[in-house]
Amino acid sequence: MKNISRRNFLKTAGITAGVTAMGNPVLPQTGPNAMLRRPIPSSGEEIPIVGLGTWQQFDVDENSAEAGQLAQVLKNVLAKGGRLIDSSPMYGRAEAMIGTLTQAGGQADDFFYATKVWTSGKLEGIRQMEDSFRKMKRKTMDLMQVHNLLDVETHLTTLKLWKEQKKVRYIGATHYSSSAHPTLEQLIARHRLDFLQFNFNLGDRNAEKRLLPAAADKGVAVIINEPFGSGTLFRRVRGKELPEWAKDWEINSWAQFFLKYILAHTAVTCAIPGTSNPNHATDNMSAGFGVLPDEAGRKKMAAYFDAL
Repeated sequence: MKNISRRNFLKTAGITAGVTAMGNPVLPQTGPNAMLRRPIPSSGEEIPIVGLGTWQQFDVDENSAEAGQLAQVLKNVLAKGGRLIDSSPMYGRAEAMIGTLTQAGGQADDFFYATKVWTSGKLEGIRQMEDSFRKMKRKTMDLMQVHNLLDVETHLTTLKLWKEQKKVRYIGATHYSSSAHPTLEQLIARHRLDFLQFNFNLGDRNAEKRLLPAAADKGVAVIINEPFGSGTLFRRVRGKELPEWAKDWEINSWAQFFLKYILAHTAVTCAIPGTSNPNHATDNMSAGFGVLPDEAGRKKMAAYFDAL
């Protein structure tokens, strides 16, 4: 199906975004500042498809000049319709910075808050998670994840109970390396998780082989970290112009090119590029608007990138 006819079909169907070959549509925008959304399979709750990662960028002092810049990043994310903000105790001062800035900016109830437990032992895990609640100034956490699978069975036992008690709304597990994908796949075969978070980008497409299809099959929402490959994707395209055909999917920057490749996979619920640059935040969020590539388009994007 050509893009123009596909777009006309979506308008006729009342949907303002793309449908890939897998057949799971993103949900329509509901206002000028509402980006495309996908449902969390376990609940049906819809979340915007681009969020914000906070590793490194948010590990700053609250009295620093960088803190003011991060406050603008949060404003720009919300202005473009983003909601999910992801952190971890591993990220130094990031959790506390999120809590401070969202409170100061009057945004405390505007985000979908996700963080992680990153320690060993039941009691130490409980202590660390309660500390995260305090730092992020939350009474209820939207999503608590076991970071890098550290003592995952112990923490999932606690988190399942906390979910029943409505202390957390969703539970999940994360990793940053493709070598952990088989373990993540095994984990969702053993446990009923709401979310998985893992790495996937144009430079490392391993997740497409088994993990993304497995998550879709099990009804697990997917958050993608490392969407830019820790900056390696930008270094690869430095000095190169976007292909003319990228305009077919309303792509206006390399960041949007990289993100729309990811977001067009219907097993992906949300991608979380990190940045401390307000303009980059706006650019990243813009990938959540407009037309997404179909499966043929994704193959074209991958072949173009591989040839660079």
